[in-house]
Amino acid sequence: MRISARLVSRTLAEIAGHIRPGVTTSKLNEVAEEFIQKHNGKAAFKGYGPARNPFPGSLCISINEEVVHGIPGDRLLEAGDIVSVDCGIIKDGFVGDSAYTFIVEECDEKTMALLKRTMEALYLGIDKAVHGNKTGDIGAAIQQHCELADYGVIRELVGHGIGRQLHEDPAVPNYGKPGKGKRLRSGTTLAVEPMITMGSRAIKTLEDGWTIVTDDGQRSAHYEHDIVVRDGEAEILSTFSYIEEITKIEIDNVVTHG
Repeated sequence: MRISARLVSRTLAEIAGHIRPGVTTSKLNEVAEEFIQKHNGKAAFKGYGPARNPFPGSLCISINEEVVHGIPGDRLLEAGDIVSVDCGIIKDGFVGDSAYTFIVEECDEKTMALLKRTMEALYLGIDKAVHGNKTGDIGAAIQQHCELADYGVIRELVGHGIGRQLHEDPAVPNYGKPGKGKRLRSGTTLAVEPMITMGSRAIKTLEDGWTIVTDDGQRSAHYEHDIVVRDGEAEILSTFSYIEEITKIEIDNVVTHG
């Protein structure tokens, strides 16, 4: 799990070096595919889903109002965009899964505030992922932090268990009540991933059957780490440090995390 999670982290850092105006989302997908193959991994997302409409890309690339599951294509990145890139890799039979919302050159203060709050919520949720707690403790920490800033906490999309399969039990919602939900046990591996909107939490799916966008057209942020539940403090398997080496941006200004 640790090896898979670190390969995902390095893949996202490889992509970070190509995030700039004029680059297509299909180019980012191509960069990821080459990097994953070079390191003897397999893209977990490509071909995932129903046989009638499997996901076609190795990355989910979601821009601005797109929340998750954006399909790579001909869309060009523009200065001021935010780009959420979700990457899953199978390596030696185990899955790594991590996501990061990149800034294309620069963004306005309102957008940066959303990114910071979402990143902070990720780590507040992880802080609750300890032996004896419940999934509701994770969700409550994320929900409270984001709703205090009047952001939307999406209900329909959740974190999840992860291991030999991309999505395993338990579900890890980004909302909830302390002391409620599935009990966490030491050694359980989870993907914690707050998906937070600048406005309403309402979402809709586009005609492609995959891309999920905010209903009001406002921006959304998404960060994700793979973790192991431990007794006392969760262990974070993925890392954003490789990305920060490339971008020179620490969204949460906390270098000790991840």
